[in-house]
Amino acid sequence: MKFLMAVFAMICISTGWAAEPTSPLTSTVIGEVLEIQDVDSYTYLRLKTKDGETWAAVSRALVKKGDKVTIENTMVMNNFQSKTLQKKFDRIVFGNLAGQDARAAYAGGDMANQHAGVARAVGTTEAADVRVAKAKGAEARTVAEIVGKRAELKDKPILVRGKIVKYTPGVLGRNWIHLRDGTGSAAAETNDVLVTTRDEAKLGDVVTVKGTVRTDMDLGSGYFYKVVVEAGSLQK
Repeated sequence: MKFLMAVFAMICISTGWAAEPTSPLTSTVIGEVLEIQDVDSYTYLRLKTKDGETWAAVSRALVKKGDKVTIENTMVMNNFQSKTLQKKFDRIVFGNLAGQDARAAYAGGDMANQHAGVARAVGTTEAADVRVAKAKGAEARTVAEIVGKRAELKDKPILVRGKIVKYTPGVLGRNWIHLRDGTGSAAAETNDVLVTTRDEAKLGDVVTVKGTVRTDMDLGSGYFYKVVVEAGSLQK
């Protein structure tokens, strides 16, 4: 817990976010759902609890107004801003919905670990001269096509081949991979695509990935992605 709170604090200081974690009052929060706001990866819930109203963020969940829910493994964050919702929360509880897996537990801290390079990040490799041939097949796309045509490809399966230029394992139950194939440009931010997978890989590997395109993903703590290839399966 102390480690996660330290990571929160470091990220907030380094990024300029006016946010600070606090220790949870209890390990669980129980309440009635008053309001629901979904984004691609998470469900934001306004809850009526015995201590008053509070917002919570959990892994994307099928809930409805009036449901009684229990949020487990909680961590509280103050002054948290969601870019997707364009909303600032004075206080929000991160955790996982009872009965679901725990991939949203400590979401802010885990994503902070990933992007700050703290703890589990393997690192990056030189990517300036990457040149990888396009995958074959009707669903094959280049990195630049996935990023540039993300609205058209949203929620569709794709096949992409590229070199792993950044690899972060074991965050939110997944491995996080940045792929480049030599297409696109750094200036236009079309030369790199993020892939999530449960498959193991190594930095520098050239892999073919089959996955689904997701757009406008808000992963918490100010980390927002225009496009992500989710549930990727890797083949070298």
